Amino acid sequence: MRERSVDVVISGAGAAGLTLAIELARRGVTFCLCDKLEAPFGGSRGKGIQPRTLEIFEDLGVLDRMLLAGGPYPPERKYRDDGSYGEAQALVTEAPTPSEPYVAPLLVAQFRSEAVLRERLAELGHSVRYGCELIGIEQDENGVVAHVVDPAGEQTIRAQFLVGADGGRSFVRNVMAIGFPGKTLGVRAVVADVFLSGLDRDVWHRFNEGSMERQIALCPLIGTTMFQLQAPVPLDGDVDLSAEGLAAMIKARTGRDDIHIESVSWASAYTMNARLADRYRDRRLLLVGDAAHIHPPTGGQGLNTSVQDACNLGWKLAAVIDGAPDRLLDSYEAERRPVAADMLGLTTRLLDAMKQGDNRRGREVRQLDIGYVDSTLALERPQRHAGPRAGERAPDAPIRRASGHPARLFDLLKGAHWTLIGYGVDRERVTPRAGLRIHTFGTAGDIVDDCGHFNDAYAMEQGDWVLVRPDGYIGAILSSENLESLERYLENVGVGRLQCAAYVSAS
Repeated sequence: MRERSVDVVISGAGAAGLTLAIELARRGVTFCLCDKLEAPFGGSRGKGIQPRTLEIFEDLGVLDRMLLAGGPYPPERKYRDDGSYGEAQALVTEAPTPSEPYVAPLLVAQFRSEAVLRERLAELGHSVRYGCELIGIEQDENGVVAHVVDPAGEQTIRAQFLVGADGGRSFVRNVMAIGFPGKTLGVRAVVADVFLSGLDRDVWHRFNEGSMERQIALCPLIGTTMFQLQAPVPLDGDVDLSAEGLAAMIKARTGRDDIHIESVSWASAYTMNARLADRYRDRRLLLVGDAAHIHPPTGGQGLNTSVQDACNLGWKLAAVIDGAPDRLLDSYEAERRPVAADMLGLTTRLLDAMKQGDNRRGREVRQLDIGYVDSTLALERPQRHAGPRAGERAPDAPIRRASGHPARLFDLLKGAHWTLIGYGVDRERVTPRAGLRIHTFGTAGDIVDDCGHFNDAYAMEQGDWVLVRPDGYIGAILSSENLESLERYLENVGVGRLQCAAYVSAS
């Protein structure tokens, strides 16, 4: 039997597994990313990329490629029984602001967004092992043994941790004997990627909104020549997913005979559920994405929540492997499970609204307001009464470098490091160290807030410091008088000892 060793085994190469792999790869962590599928998933299932995920993709270096792979959501054309129609935007958005550069979701078919992530992973020197199925797991205090089988036979992989990114029927979750409570929502639906003629590609066509028996929607998949078909179907019985079967469904529900399906690229019939794992961790085994939570597709939350799970877990897993306290991994579940619980509630409410013909979406789906203010990783001294709190998303802000070149705060945050920003501070109070980048506004600072966007976004006072985590959330906000409080904080997250002149002189 073959045997190899890595730091982490990741089971499942969907959006969550790929994002986690990229996060580990850019931190030098060794891993095996395996998927039992023989080839990449070829469907469009999760097609909405929300603004917060766009920020993450910018950090990962794939945003431009995502923009090229898809495009903005088209307006909705809702047809009436007499054949007339009205058009409107279902997405309620405002103009971008200096602190929120992305406010509208991007439409990208899932097979295209995952292809972009695989390309980024390849640039980092890694690839997915397709046709490699996880069939057994053993763990003890020293690590994990994963048993996998591929066309060459069975193999044993030894690792420090194993992550299940293997979907709603997760093998890893079942091995962990973790409960997956929730409910079936009484809705069964078809989703299919089809080549068709007879419809304009500049709108999202919706027929019979509010009728769970006759409703059908056909959305152009931007970046492809296909449409995504979505339609509720009876809870029982077979569904004909062939071109002929779907064409008959379209004709029966629209009353039109000028819409012709040429072929079907991918199709699936599924029953909607809302379920949440009781736990995300069992010692050295962890869950991300749909392995930890499943939900109806309304609101385009699933792929986004999965990507953000992986973004949260990736830096913590790498830090613990590099020597940070193991308890850092407990903050993953503590931060992300409540987010998933809220998301399940939101998508279920949106599903109920959709049954009544209401598809409007507002700020609640953009995920920009997700935060971890109650996390053990949120530190404020003194407590703030204005501006963002520790644990909240770090806003963007246009700034200027000392060289005179324009920049954005996100440019400074981009990468696998922590970022410490001082506002009107003594830069010499802090000594650089691996994993931390330091920038300051003010006299002799390397960045300038000449338009006031940073101050507007952060409401900092002279002498304040803000520490931003690798995943783009504020870890700590401190006055210079409380700078020594970062000592234990940074040790607990694996950054190392903060060399504060006042602290050292007093010790």
